[in-house]
Amino acid sequence: MRRKTFFSICIFTIIIIIAIITTASIGLIHIPIETVLQIILSKFHLTSAEGIDPTAMITITQLRLPRIIMSLLAGAALSICGVVFQSIFRNPICDPYMLGISSGASLGAVIAIILGIDTMIFGITAFAFISALITLFIILAVTIFLKQNNTQTILLTGVAINFFISAINTLLIVSKEHELSKIFFWTMGSFASSGYQEILLFTPLFILCIGFLFFFSKDLNIIQLGGNSAKTLGINTKRIIPILLIITSLLIAGTVATCGVIGFVGLIVPQMTRLIWGNNNRKIMIFSLFLGAAFMLLADTLARTINITSELPVGSITAIIGAPYFIYLLLRQRKNNIYFNE
Repeated sequence: MRRKTFFSICIFTIIIIIAIITTASIGLIHIPIETVLQIILSKFHLTSAEGIDPTAMITITQLRLPRIIMSLLAGAALSICGVVFQSIFRNPICDPYMLGISSGASLGAVIAIILGIDTMIFGITAFAFISALITLFIILAVTIFLKQNNTQTILLTGVAINFFISAINTLLIVSKEHELSKIFFWTMGSFASSGYQEILLFTPLFILCIGFLFFFSKDLNIIQLGGNSAKTLGINTKRIIPILLIITSLLIAGTVATCGVIGFVGLIVPQMTRLIWGNNNRKIMIFSLFLGAAFMLLADTLARTINITSELPVGSITAIIGAPYFIYLLLRQRKNNIYFNE
């Protein structure tokens, strides 16, 4: 089984590398794949950069590669967060976007932009993290107050808060008309402004959070069996679940701070992964990293190439794919009353 997993990881890695080279050649300025490969290899001092068009060099190294790398990281991060949320709440339609955590993070980031600290990635991340935690606390507080600690109530509360935060964001955007285009495009998600600085700042957070979530993957397998089963098997859910929610909120905040709000990735990718590899969260996390990265790279490539005159927000592409799938999951869950391991 481990040999199979290792082989699958190698195949996915090769596919991602091929996808990076291919998508880097696509755009308003078409650059041949062999030129892209030469440029990338020259940066690792594996080949000479002689004879390469300077425009092609700048386009690949300064514009396309940073956003490609950032899209891969963001897709992997959102997918892992979706895996964790679906396991904790034991519901296939739970993800950070649907529960309003992403919107909560966006509110903090919008406030940071209005206050003029949008040039400080740590400042935006801090605001987004605090706002995401407050949103999560409100959702859980409402469910406890209603004495209905079930996934349906949590989901509906999250959706309601999502709409409420979206309304606040709209009011803030309208009140700051000079920042209108910037905030609007950012709230729909975009990698247009991604650079190596954002990558260098986000990557340590990404690695740290992913490492922690992988560490708790076995506990997640037991948690998704249900609270009583978890307690019987010696899992302290009152300690582990808050830790997992805080870590995922931090990862979501970092993602939102760097590329804005992008929905449905954490819903679609874990579902696809579970259909193929079952409910073992260690495997689901591993393959969600690759599938999430590939999915986001595809969405971003479409966003920047599908419209010749202007770039589309990547969140609109993921929503077009994710919204119908969410409706399908709702109908399927209603018909079959689907929960994990029940």
